[in-house]
Amino acid sequence: QVQLVESGGGAVQAGGSLRLSCAVSGRTFSIFVMGWFRQAPGKEREFVAAISRGGRNTAYDDSVKGRFTIFRENAKNTVYLQMNSLKPEDTAVYYCAARSTDLSTSVYSSTRNYNYWGQGTQVTVSS
Repeated sequence: QVQLVESGGGAVQAGGSLRLSCAVSGRTFSIFVMGWFRQAPGKEREFVAAISRGGRNTAYDDSVKGRFTIFRENAKNTVYLQMNSLKPEDTAVYYCAARSTDLSTSVYSSTRNYNYWGQGTQVTVSS
């Protein structure tokens, strides 16, 4: 019913920037919270950022605060993650996630609170 497709990943040097996109198709009207997670080799999938349906509420992991920005263009059914000042430790597969009902900002970070996931896009940051 809902499909998420990420794009925009690639390889950059430390200090560089990338913008990831997540396009939503299907029952787009049912989507509320959108989030970004990442998974590095040998590590668990971890929270990066999330945004409410109207875009007024956002949340970020401490490791990316001040460097990453999440925003959405609902008319285009797309959510973005602008990543600046990239570090080698940001290297991971980045996944877009969505939830079909509303969600408290206090639990944006839990993978269990999202019921739709994209296929992931690789981000590699070299030193």
